[in-house]
Amino acid sequence: MLLVIQNDPEVSLGTYARYLAEARIDYETIHAYAGEAFPDLGQVDAVIVLGGAMGVNEVGRYPFLAGVLELIARAVQEEVPFLGICLGGQLLAQALGGAVACNSPWGEKGTIAIELSDAGAKDPLFTGISRQFTTFQWHNDSFAIPPGAQLLASSSACRNQAFRFGSNAYGLQFHPEVDHATIENWISWTPETIACSKDLVADFATGAAEYEAASHCLLMNFLRLAGLKR
Repeated sequence: MLLVIQNDPEVSLGTYARYLAEARIDYETIHAYAGEAFPDLGQVDAVIVLGGAMGVNEVGRYPFLAGVLELIARAVQEEVPFLGICLGGQLLAQALGGAVACNSPWGEKGTIAIELSDAGAKDPLFTGISRQFTTFQWHNDSFAIPPGAQLLASSSACRNQAFRFGSNAYGLQFHPEVDHATIENWISWTPETIACSKDLVADFATGAAEYEAASHCLLMNFLRLAGLKR
C-alpha cells in the first residue's frame, strides 16, 4: 500500500491522485492536520508526504508535525521508500539533521526551470526526465542537504531542490503535483501573489505540457522504486 500524508487541507495530491488512479495504485491518504492516526509501517510499501503552508519549526502551533517527523524517521530507518514534497522534503531534511531556514532568501513562487546535478541525472527517480525541466515552486522556507545525503537538483535561486538519502528516501523542494485549480487557490492567499496572479497563471499554462510530463514521469519512477509498478 502507498501511504500519503496530507499536512494541509489546501495542499492535496492534485494531479497525482489522477495519475495514481490511472496506474491502478491503491493508496490511503491520512489527514495528519485532522489528527488521523498513522497505520503500522509494516503494512506500508511507500510513503509520500505532501506540502503545507506551515513551517517545520512551527510544531508548537501545529503539534501534529511532531508525529509526522517521527513517522518519517521510522520510514527512513526501516528503508521504506519515501518521497517528501516541499514541506515533506523539509521535514525529511530536519529528521536527518539538515537545517531548514524559515523565510529564507531562496524562496520561490511560480513556474521555474531546475537542473539536475550529475548525480541527479543518473538517479532512478529522474530517469526519462531532461537534465533541465519545468517545475512549480511555492516556498519561503528551504532546506540544507542533510549529512550523508546527495544533492540531485538546483535552480538559479535555490540550490537545494532535491536530494536522496540512502537508496530510497527523497526530498523535493519543488511541487510536482499541482494543477490549475491548486495554483488558483494558492495565489489567493496573499495580496502579493494576488497582484501577480495573471502572470503566475499564464506562466504555468505556457509550461504545463512540459511540467506535467516531467511530474508524471517522476511519480512513475518513484512507484517503480517502491516496487508498486513495473
